[in-house]
Amino acid sequence: MAEDANAHETALPFVAPCRTLETGAPLRWLRAGWRDMWAAPRQSLTYGTVVVLLSLAVAWIAIEFGGYWELLSLVTGFILISPVLAVGTYAISRQLEQGEKPALRRCLREEQLAFGNLMVFALMLMVVFLVWARAGSAIHVFFPVGEQPDWGDYLTFFGIGSAVGSIFALIVFACAAFSLPMLVDRRVDTVTAVVTSINAVLRNRPAMAVWAACIVLAVAPGFALLLVVRDRGAGFAWIMLALGITLPLIGHATWHGYRATVDAEAWPRQDAA
Repeated sequence: MAEDANAHETALPFVAPCRTLETGAPLRWLRAGWRDMWAAPRQSLTYGTVVVLLSLAVAWIAIEFGGYWELLSLVTGFILISPVLAVGTYAISRQLEQGEKPALRRCLREEQLAFGNLMVFALMLMVVFLVWARAGSAIHVFFPVGEQPDWGDYLTFFGIGSAVGSIFALIVFACAAFSLPMLVDRRVDTVTAVVTSINAVLRNRPAMAVWAACIVLAVAPGFALLLVVRDRGAGFAWIMLALGITLPLIGHATWHGYRATVDAEAWPRQDAA
């Protein structure tokens, strides 16, 4: 029996095969994610609330101990590491797919099964976050400090910042697009899941460009946190409410994107029963 198990492990491919996607496929994932969110609203919105509270903590730390540009760097970096926070929504969608009633306790058990690999991934994202924070500080040297800087000076600054930030965002997007739901769903190592995700993204660039645009639109309210110093009233409350809904939606849709894109049947399922 041990020899059969070892042979099965040896036979596993290095990368899970992926399917070819239509350009509009991400829109179907969003519709399926919306159904999942309202099939389990209490569980989904609980995760959304946790992310919102963490966003508030990030904003408070930046404002209390730094300033506007520190807030910009921290919010952007928070978006880079936020995929790990959506793991619970993958577990909810997985339970719904199996015809079960979602339970937060079982979500935690499923996360515990993949805890080691998730922590490896989280460590990787933390390194990216720290490098980005350092890069964000370095980019300040391009900020115009003359007495009367013109729009060209500001455009140069924002252009360089956007280009650098886009590089980090694309790396994280390719690595996280399908790897985290795969870690929750299958007994697979982090390297295999990440390489599978990158392969699937590169082979479906038009569809993944649409998906990246959907994610940007969903997290755009987070950038409104930059206005927290000026607006602490109803407008800020609406921003937090929007984040509490859109982030779980993206998490559920990511699960459906993984199921529609990656063929991971060669790996055994995670079993939290």
